[in-house]
Amino acid sequence: VQLQACGGGLAQAGGCLRLSCAASGRAFRGYAVAWFRQAPGMDRNFGAAIDRNGNGIRYGDSVKGRFTMSRNNARDTVYLQMNSLRPEDTAVYYCAAGPSVISSNLVSQLAYPYWGQGTLLTVFS
Repeated sequence: VQLQACGGGLAQAGGCLRLSCAASGRAFRGYAVAWFRQAPGMDRNFGAAIDRNGNGIRYGDSVKGRFTMSRNNARDTVYLQMNSLRPEDTAVYYCAAGPSVISSNLVSQLAYPYWGQGTLLTVFS
């Protein structure tokens, strides 16, 4: 499956933005999908993940309460709605997909064999 992330750009602190991740090559509905992010000079960290049915969603502590992840399997697309943006949200955001991800592994990068190219979000104050 190929993943295409888009929607990054410049945003002001306190503002909002929505990222999209579109899949092609295989039906998306059988895959869990996650967003990871990598700030400049930092390791890549977990942001949010959604199971293949859309019923189970996990958030990293740094985004909980501000970001909302959703999916539209009919469109083979997942979304990350980001509100109350902070300068520390500045990062490259990657979407990743995995076909057999159990709930306890949703936060693990190792669970996702398919990765998009990343989209850069820069939040300025």
